[in-house]
Amino acid sequence: MNYFELFDIPVQLKVDTASLSKKFFALSKQFHPDYFANETEQVQTDTLEKAALLNKAWKTFQSPDATIKYLLQEKGLLEEEEKYDLPPSFLMEVMDINELLMDSEEPGQLDEIKFSITNLENEIYAPVKDIIENYKDGISSEKELLQVKEYYYKKKYLDRLLREIK
Repeated sequence: MNYFELFDIPVQLKVDTASLSKKFFALSKQFHPDYFANETEQVQTDTLEKAALLNKAWKTFQSPDATIKYLLQEKGLLEEEEKYDLPPSFLMEVMDINELLMDSEEPGQLDEIKFSITNLENEIYAPVKDIIENYKDGISSEKELLQVKEYYYKKKYLDRLLREIK
């Protein structure tokens, strides 16, 4: 059972977490181990596994990046520790920002760098915005998902830079 099936929602790249919270709390109650204390060991084990899966799914859906990663993995388009080649032009931009970050000495410079990173994030999101926000399982193409995969890897680079600033 995948996370989407568990929550009984369509397979999507952008999950509405506000509406999902009601389902999460209902399922948490349904699979709470205390309700199965008098059941067989097998039923207790199954319930614990479902509760763990539910918590893992909930945590994944709380993060747009984790949701994208999960869906790409479910589709067989992303593997753990995969080496992904990004365009040299993007890597050069990241390297330039990284150099600015290493050379920055004043707080104002860090704000400028954050602004540059935010602009770059917006720039890389624009081409995949419609794909992410309107993804339809079985209708959207693998080519579109591969564009999302490239966005995912680019965003990881930018997130790392933002963590270095903080």
